[in-house]
Amino acid sequence: MPIATPEVYNEMLDRAKAGKFAYPAINVTSSQTLNAALRGFAEAESDGIVQISTGGAEFLGGQYSKDMVTGAVALAEYAHIIAEKYPVNIALHTDHCPKDKLDGYVRPLIALSKKRVDAGLGPLFQSHMWDGSAETLADNLEIAKELLEQARAAKIILEVEITPTGGEEDGVSHEINDELYTTVEDAIRTAEALGLGEKGRYLLAASFGNVHGVYKPGNVVLRPELLKQLSDGVAAKFGKASPFDFVFHGGSGSTEQEIQTALENGVVKMNLDTDTQYAFTRPVAGHMFANYDGVLKVDGEVGNKKAYDPRTWGKLAEASMAERVVQATQNLRSAGNKIK
Repeated sequence: MPIATPEVYNEMLDRAKAGKFAYPAINVTSSQTLNAALRGFAEAESDGIVQISTGGAEFLGGQYSKDMVTGAVALAEYAHIIAEKYPVNIALHTDHCPKDKLDGYVRPLIALSKKRVDAGLGPLFQSHMWDGSAETLADNLEIAKELLEQARAAKIILEVEITPTGGEEDGVSHEINDELYTTVEDAIRTAEALGLGEKGRYLLAASFGNVHGVYKPGNVVLRPELLKQLSDGVAAKFGKASPFDFVFHGGSGSTEQEIQTALENGVVKMNLDTDTQYAFTRPVAGHMFANYDGVLKVDGEVGNKKAYDPRTWGKLAEASMAERVVQATQNLRSAGNKIK
């Protein structure tokens, strides 16, 4: 199947919400990690989301120019071709983009998709994220309104983060404290500013103690039950049941119970990066340690070309990351739920 059309992406999200499951959104930084993500979704018979952060896009743009738009566009174009060989629907998404990077990342990408749509094509990406969590909520929502209008015109869904996620990702960091919990008032202000679908569809990254990166159990207090409070508070005011499509950020390391509670309360997308990074890297490290005298020209020897051929250890990395993606689809109940 090809990359999801806007209609298929909306159907994916509708099915997830109705069925109380979510799609893993897998961060990728190369064609190799993209292939691993696609393989995992295909093996799990799950539709899914592949996403590229600003740092990932900069890396993809090459270390000579480090151009984020070039990197994102190049991988997206590659994905549009390669994904046709996989029997699942894949949506392309750009991850966290703070205010100082909007003009160098999300805005040009939306404009590019608008040109494609005007020419009778589909958008290059199916959704983009605006991370205004470092701004005041008023400024955050003002920018979100502008971006939502532009995204709607390009048949793109916008993701917004209205309150901070703890930890650090691509240079954006927040302390782990009581501010990591969205309030009902925050959710109501969001609905007032962005509407509940009539102004364009958006995904809502609300905070319930989420933290990016690696952390040990007990260091983070997740409260996914808070999402129900947000939904109920907004539903009571606006008369629309289950008003939000929630996103679970900082998903790596979460317990099965935390994930299940989040799904029951409206999460349709869960970001996964740290765990898949480790899954990709671990077999590479194992191969290098086990075959050090082959991958290195020790004591003047010639080494073993078959040991240091990137395809040798790259296949191990792809298989391991794909396996972790399969596990994510099982945890999120999307496995076996692809659109037929």
